[in-house]
Amino acid sequence: MTDLIDLVRTELATPTEPRVTAMAQAIAAQYPGSARAVLFYGSCLRETQLDGLMLDFYLIVSDYGDAYPKRWMAVANRLIPPNVFPFQHGGLIAKYAVLSEKDFALLNSGEASNVSVWARFAQPSRLVWSVDHVAADRVVAAVAEAPVTLFELTMPTMAPDQSADPIDIWRAGFVYTYRAELRAERKGRSLSIVDADADRYARFALATLAEIAKRRGVGPTGEVPNALHPDAARRRWGQMRRRGKMLSIARLAKASLTYAGGIDYLAWKINRHAGTKIEIKPWQRRWPLVAALSLVPRLMKSGAIR
Repeated sequence: MTDLIDLVRTELATPTEPRVTAMAQAIAAQYPGSARAVLFYGSCLRETQLDGLMLDFYLIVSDYGDAYPKRWMAVANRLIPPNVFPFQHGGLIAKYAVLSEKDFALLNSGEASNVSVWARFAQPSRLVWSVDHVAADRVVAAVAEAPVTLFELTMPTMAPDQSADPIDIWRAGFVYTYRAELRAERKGRSLSIVDADADRYARFALATLAEIAKRRGVGPTGEVPNALHPDAARRRWGQMRRRGKMLSIARLAKASLTYAGGIDYLAWKINRHAGTKIEIKPWQRRWPLVAALSLVPRLMKSGAIR
């Protein structure tokens, strides 16, 4: 069986379209001396036609203070990570989120207080740029913690017969993560993630279970032990669900200050995923913070976001 760290390293090294690589290099070039790595992730990873789509990247930096000339930007990134910015290059459009190496490792681990990073990097991603092999190795190690975190939080909540198929752990875990954030995707989207590449998730499930068994040993009948009592795991998911909703709103509010055109992006994303027809008015562009905070309750009430 292939070790989890080797599976992650191989997947991250899978080549991407040259324009994606060029965009990652251009993002890193904006942060000379602090850029450590750039990851490409999200739904566009599965697309062959990228024109007109919004690509998703994570920029990993050494330190927020080194990354930004303005102190308040570093403080915002540290207090409510990540900062998110729009970007265009080579005819493609994207947004990229900024995290320090320290925060990227923490937010992929079981110590994370919310699901926003490890839920994404338990899914496929690509390491499209790194400053050196040390930075690349740190990214690999951090990303390899994401599936472990998902499994250790999810397995205790499942009945023994439910977890007989490791794929079901993935499905249950992604259902939980979607409930722990404000999401615009239609119902059932969390399950389609696994179904889109079941072979990949089967391989990663076996490697993840083997990694957990290596860390915790095995039970008397060869079973992989749970990290948490079922009640403790359910409480943890409940805490992350409450914290995640509030954090999503806080990030939207922050993005109205740091993300140029953020209110238009918010409307575009919700329209694309939820099938709505939100149109942003001129006053909402002038006062994006007020607009974002006023839109969210209405969209939650209508079911456009959950």
